Amino acid sequence: MLHQVLFIVFGAICVAGAINLVAQRHPINSALSLVVVMGSLALIYLLLGAEFVAAVQVIVYAGAIMVLFVFVIMLLNAGAEERTQGSRIAVLIGGPGVAVLTGVIVWTVMRNSQQFGGVLIGSMVEQGQDNTHGIANLLFKDFLLPFEVTSVLILIAIMGAVVLAARKESV
Repeated sequence: MLHQVLFIVFGAICVAGAINLVAQRHPINSALSLVVVMGSLALIYLLLGAEFVAAVQVIVYAGAIMVLFVFVIMLLNAGAEERTQGSRIAVLIGGPGVAVLTGVIVWTVMRNSQQFGGVLIGSMVEQGQDNTHGIANLLFKDFLLPFEVTSVLILIAIMGAVVLAARKESV
């Protein structure tokens, strides 16, 4: 019961941080909201019994990637963003869409509430089994090429931000 309450609390913090991320006018405030989302996701991973993934979430995403985002934002000297009125179609379709999706989720949970009673959060991790080695084998053996391609793409994005931010010198 405690795990379910904590899961709901951290999920609500995650959703509130995501809404704040979109609602902020200044990009630095949006980046800080993204740190809140990443931190709450790490706590949810802890509840699910994935300690290594939670640590990686904090170190890599909430740490390194967010420092990279803030660096690029500062490099581009992003000030206050221009606001428009937005799309009327998005308001007309988005509001009822969210209401219908929320209704479907509530209906599904209420209809199947007896099936959720026996679930133990973190029960899929067997005792004595080390999943750190399994993740390392997957990352550095099976998925080494996508891992390296992702790092090269991030490096290219940084260089692109530097080129965009560079001031043209008059000759």
